[in-house]
Amino acid sequence: MVCEQACVMQRQFHASTASVTLNALAIGYLRMMHLRTLAVCSWSLRPEDVNQLIERVHACGMNSVQLDVTHLADTPHAWSDLPKQFQQAGIHIVSGMLRPRGEDYSSIARIRETGGVRSDATWLENQHLASRVANTAAEMGIPLVTFHAGCIPHDRSDPLRQCMLDRLVCMVDLFGGAGVRVAFETGQESAECLLAVLHELNRTKVGVNFDPANMLLYGAGDPLHAFRMLKPWVRQVHAKDALPSGKEDVWGKETPIGKGAVPWKEFMEEVKTLPPHVAVVIEREGGERRVQEVAAARAFLQPMM
Repeated sequence: MVCEQACVMQRQFHASTASVTLNALAIGYLRMMHLRTLAVCSWSLRPEDVNQLIERVHACGMNSVQLDVTHLADTPHAWSDLPKQFQQAGIHIVSGMLRPRGEDYSSIARIRETGGVRSDATWLENQHLASRVANTAAEMGIPLVTFHAGCIPHDRSDPLRQCMLDRLVCMVDLFGGAGVRVAFETGQESAECLLAVLHELNRTKVGVNFDPANMLLYGAGDPLHAFRMLKPWVRQVHAKDALPSGKEDVWGKETPIGKGAVPWKEFMEEVKTLPPHVAVVIEREGGERRVQEVAAARAFLQPMM
């Protein structure tokens, strides 16, 4: 274990990252609006550059995105004009996403070992990555970054559980020091386990990015029941659909929105009770018709917003 190194960088974070440019404020102004935002995940559209991302966002009939900030932090020169180009195109960033290194989604068994902050082999690298992503998010005025915490053991006596909690405290504090909130993706643990973890972390800048499809894909429980349990902690919603496999440790199948097992009418009624600044973000990770399916998802969800 390298838990004793969990916060080696936390004290090295510079207060200067908390400063926000006027351009970043313009990008983030939707936070103050009283209408719920419907956005799309940038990675769902698989863009090769800023121009292609703008083109595909507009082709979906949308003007708000959750941005893969890891990609920006890794290749800053290629995306340096993004804030200016987004402002000119009328596209607003509602949140960011951190993609931890080393995650292997080839099977549930593999992601259980490699997801989030769980792996010793990638922890220090992911700590460095989190610092760079926090800096990038702060500079762009992105208020929220989401990521998978990893498959946290349910058993409180398991030493790995406390190790992961220590690492998550470090991650949350890195982002919090930059003025950026964090939300954990759902699915890799039950709602009961995640709720207990949130209480144990005891941090005000942490919440949940609730994805109903992930509950089905991982076989982690009923999405409606889980949402009701976690609702006070929900800071963003991912709109995605899936069919469960019905088998332990076997992936379910992602589907276009409205074609899976998510009870959308009931689910969106629950979403309506969230504070209006909590965005709903369409995510599509399968298929070859991403733009068309995101546009169809927008048309499907808007009447229920």
